[in-house]
Amino acid sequence: MHAPAVLSQAHAGANTAPPLKRDAKAATSSIVPENSRSSHIRRLFHSLSVLAVVAGLILVLGVITAKAQSKQSALVNYTGISVEPSPQLFATMCALDAAGFGADETTLAEMPSRLALREDLLKMKGPATEALRQFYGEHLLADPGETLSQYITFALVVGPPPDFRYQMNHELLPPDVIAIEDFQEILVNFYREARLDARWASVAPEYSRAVARFDPRVRKIVTDTDNYLREIFKPKAGHTFTVFVEPLVGVRTNFRNSGDRYAIVIGASGPFPEDEIRHAYLHFMLDPLPMKYRDQIMTRQALLNIAARAPRLPVEFQTDFLAFTDECFIKAVELRLRHLSPAMLDASLKAADQAGFILVPPFVAGLQKFEKAGPAMSYYFPDLLAGIDVEDEQERLQNIHFAPAPEAPEPQKPQAASKQTSDLGEWLERGNHEIAAHDAAAASRTFEDILEKYPGEPRAIYGLAIASVLGGHAARAKDLFSALVTAAGSKSPGVRNVTERPDPTILAWSHVYLGRIYDLEGDRDAGVSEYRAAIAVEGAPEAARLAAEHGVEEAYSPRPRENQDNGNSKTKGPQNP
Repeated sequence: MHAPAVLSQAHAGANTAPPLKRDAKAATSSIVPENSRSSHIRRLFHSLSVLAVVAGLILVLGVITAKAQSKQSALVNYTGISVEPSPQLFATMCALDAAGFGADETTLAEMPSRLALREDLLKMKGPATEALRQFYGEHLLADPGETLSQYITFALVVGPPPDFRYQMNHELLPPDVIAIEDFQEILVNFYREARLDARWASVAPEYSRAVARFDPRVRKIVTDTDNYLREIFKPKAGHTFTVFVEPLVGVRTNFRNSGDRYAIVIGASGPFPEDEIRHAYLHFMLDPLPMKYRDQIMTRQALLNIAARAPRLPVEFQTDFLAFTDECFIKAVELRLRHLSPAMLDASLKAADQAGFILVPPFVAGLQKFEKAGPAMSYYFPDLLAGIDVEDEQERLQNIHFAPAPEAPEPQKPQAASKQTSDLGEWLERGNHEIAAHDAAAASRTFEDILEKYPGEPRAIYGLAIASVLGGHAARAKDLFSALVTAAGSKSPGVRNVTERPDPTILAWSHVYLGRIYDLEGDRDAGVSEYRAAIAVEGAPEAARLAAEHGVEEAYSPRPRENQDNGNSKTKGPQNP
């Protein structure tokens, strides 16, 4: 298995990047207790001469000393910061390959072995593979990016193969992982059937080359950031920052943290996501400070009443002053690291104010003083907080004009049309999230609201059909899917005419779902007809085509779901397609 590139820091003030250390076992070998040699030494005294005892003691002490030195070396080299591939991500992406996820194969231009593996996985057959494809089809979201994000989050909260055990209690799992929690069992079975351990060995060299390309650039981000903060990161068990390289994620980046474990997933092609990696690393380094000085921060909470009025301030910061302060602090450090001209800095500070991040300007003012001082940031942070005067800031902001939300109406018609499109996209995304959370009632209400405002919108009809499947309303789902596949103006109960031809993804999956409904009704001929219609859809996604081919070969039978003893029993009900 490929060893991660571990970033080793000798000291924070170095002008050159520290050398990379490649030692996958450094973290673990440094914490394994040394076995006691006392019983062995006592036996030596009973069986050997004094001279032999002395020689044996010298030998044993030499071994102990060598191992102690090895442990000390591992501690020196281990920083908890690394660039590496992830066997969990690899296995998850292989599963998505086999399921027909529409990855951008141009991202594999420099990885011919991985591209060949993807093509091979698409052709796989077997019970575990078919169960995987069925599960994937049943949990597919309308937005491919949202679908991918779910599975990446899953890969970041499970342990290594072949068991992929969750690394946290069920109640702490992210909501998007809970929506696909049964994927863990699916992946375990697929990993064995596809022999992904052997397949990983064949592509590991390509991953190694991809990791090597990013080592120096990530190292420079770490070094430049630590130099600015004047910090020496002190490694501790469980506090890690990892840049995972997975080619099939494309140009998207995914940043997650679970407790003290911070991870960002990047692709192997496209522009290097320097800003995103730096932002994630700043969270890794600086998040502990607001927690440590929580009491001092909360004395300034009145300022959140001003910031919360900003239409562009993300909802997660509108009621959490600690998280809001942390984000403003990190944004301020990012501005100083960019070495902007005075004019550009003023423009950036104004933009931060208008977006609601009103603590960025006072933090920047404090950082300008910090740059001329001597202490490390961990010691200087209370001085930054002391520089934020609530009354001064309230006076500075009393006449502020926040920027409107991106979807705010504009007088020009083209922009009004853009607002309408933005509203529709947000509502569709909300409905998709509710489906992912298996909240059929909420999803149904959302898609029905969309259809009130956008009659006949195919994506809303499809979403309502999927919500009906989840809710056990097979007859309603059948009517909705039928309206989509005909797209000829026929009406369904409670739904207006379909106003346009659905895209290939919706059309193909609607045929597949209709085929499954007919199979469950015992009308095999009608089911096969729908599966063949799905195969014939030009531009249909590979996952839908594979599901349809399986439907032609064998009548649909729902995968049984067993209740899990986790304190959250699943309600049994009629099986849905």
